[in-house]
Amino acid sequence: MTDTVTFFDMPTAQFNGNTVEFFDPPMCCPTGLCGPTLDQTLLDVNEMILALKAEGVQVERYQMTSHPHKFTGNAEVMRLVQQRQLEALPITVVQGQVIKAGVYPSLAEVTTALNNTSTSASGNSS
Repeated sequence: MTDTVTFFDMPTAQFNGNTVEFFDPPMCCPTGLCGPTLDQTLLDVNEMILALKAEGVQVERYQMTSHPHKFTGNAEVMRLVQQRQLEALPITVVQGQVIKAGVYPSLAEVTTALNNTSTSASGNSS
């Protein structure tokens, strides 16, 4: 027997129902892509967000000035901001757990965190 997978067998969303939140540093616009020069890091983050959404992940981005309630409503985010101030930003939260602070994670880091939370939720330890 072969393990052939057809287009119709492909899952449409591997991480459907999972959430990734980015608590961004102050920027001139939500994506940070509106300035006179492009920041490669922000372009990479935008690509990562598109890839995550294609996998069924709900992705949210928050800025302190436009979403202060999201910052104050997350005790761990507020603790980091109080300790490290703006140096703590960006903060990335996967399924309610902070996975990185001070820099944006790579897609591989986010995917690993998503896999770990999916494994923990299903009760598997492998």
